[in-house]
Amino acid sequence: MPAYRFTVTIASDVPHEPVFRHLRDADAAWDEAGRLAREICAASGDRRLMQAVVVVTDAAGEIVLEFPFTEALTAP
Repeated sequence: MPAYRFTVTIASDVPHEPVFRHLRDADAAWDEAGRLAREICAASGDRRLMQAVVVVTDAAGEIVLEFPFTEALTAP
């Protein structure tokens, strides 16, 4: 399974340590990024999270996707 790195960014700030996961594909990485964003929002009262993004990269360091925290808050 491919390895993915999940990094939360707020502008140029990286407030959390990256998270690494082995997942089946980019769709699973999208789902994991949403779960991670919802988990961080639930645990934090930081209003800056409204501008945060989970940047997902592959083992080569290429950006696979960017998941905005606002997407996690508006998802059903």
